[in-house]
Amino acid sequence: MLGRTYEGQNCSAARALEVVGERWSLLIIRDAMFKGVTRFGDFQQRLGVATNILKARLDAFVEAGLMERRHLSGHPKHFAYVLTDKGLDLQPVIMALTAWGDRWDAPDGPPVHYRHTACGDTVHLETRCAGCGEVHSATEVVTRPGAAGPGRGEPRSDRAI
Repeated sequence: MLGRTYEGQNCSAARALEVVGERWSLLIIRDAMFKGVTRFGDFQQRLGVATNILKARLDAFVEAGLMERRHLSGHPKHFAYVLTDKGLDLQPVIMALTAWGDRWDAPDGPPVHYRHTACGDTVHLETRCAGCGEVHSATEVVTRPGAAGPGRGEPRSDRAI
């Protein structure tokens, strides 16, 4: 979707951006996830996205396994686009982008708050160490090669992704 692939990079973030990195992608996912939008016309009306772009994004989401296309009962030519578990797993991504936008680009305050349906309290994301439970700033996080990380003879860096 980005018009460029990242085949030379062994990077999960780059691969994820190939699926959801276009400007409309996460807005479509957001509306499906938090607003219950499932129909093509409803996505188009809410977002104002061109129909050809919306069709391409929804088709790509179905192909990537983020959404399932289901026939609407009584309308054999109409479909609902429903998030799969893979699509629902993008929730923290959308919440993190929202938190960043609230902090840096919401002069009148946050336009929405995420709430827990069971108790009504605010939901937010946190970065925590699995060992000690502490992480105070982004500068305290570095990368290390994982199971599919750089092999022998390849450059290794604490900051390389």
